[in-house]
Formats: sequence, C-alpha cells, structure tokens
Amino acid sequence: MGVFAFEDENTSPVAPAKLFKALTKDADVIIPKVIEPIQSVETVEGNGGPGTVKKITAIKDGKEGYVLHKIDTIDEANLTYDYSLVGGPGLHESLEKITIETKLLPGPDGGSIGKIKVKFHTKGDVLSDDVREEAKFRGVGLFKAVEGYILANPDY
Repeated sequence: MGVFAFEDENTSPVAPAKLFKALTKDADVIIPKVIEPIQSVETVEGNGGPGTVKKITAIKDGKEGYVLHKIDTIDEANLTYDYSLVGGPGLHESLEKITIETKLLPGPDGGSIGKIKVKFHTKGDVLSDDVREEAKFRGVGLFKAVEGYILANPDY
C-alpha cells in the first residue's frame, strides 16, 4: 500500500464563512443543483458531525454509481473540513481511500483562499497520473461550481 500526497490552493471572491457554509452545511442541497452528474447526497450514518457517512450518487458514462464520503473533522470556527472518500464503485479500483484536508482563509478584497491537502491511499505502490488528475479536476470543479452558485444567488 502506498500513500501519495499533493497540495493545492484556489482563490474565490466569496467571503470565507459564506463559502464554508455552502461547501459544508448546505452542500447536500447545493451540489446536486450545480454538478449535473450528481443525482443526490444522502446521509447514511451520523448526524452531520465527525463520523458521518454520506452517499453521493452520480451518473458517469451512462451508469449510476456512488462514493461514500466520511466526515473526519469539521470546525466552523477555524473553517476547516476534513473528509475521506472511503468506498463505493465511484472510488477508483486502485484506491483504498482518499483523504482530503481543507481550510478556508481570508483572501484579497474580502474573498477566500481555499487550501487543500489530498492523500491517495493506494492498494498497490503506484498512483496513476490519470487518477490523480481526475480527482484534482473534480475537486476544483466542485469548489468553482459552489462558488458560482453563491455568486449567482447573492441572497444566499
């Protein structure tokens, strides 16, 4: 088993607290609205805090699948949210899990800087570039889609 890590950063014109709320507390409602392949986000275990497991169902290549998303930590005061993708047919077969640590910081002009650390826990000793790039693409896409929703709905 191998562990492969990378870090990334994205900026947003949306204030950190508002972006955090949309990406965490309201994500179950917002994400299916803004990411077309995602059909639903449902809690299958827990109360929304650490240990909660959510099933994210999506259509990919005409087939329905899902991933299991487990909340590891959520800290509204420090705007941190850590979670793991721990199973389901939507998790690439070469992976045991993916752990994601996120933090929102104040950015320029009242916006945000989103920092992310991702660790791929592989079943073997290799992580393909395609798997890593697809995960990065999806993560940035989610961040920008939620940002777009907030910008399009100023009363949010």
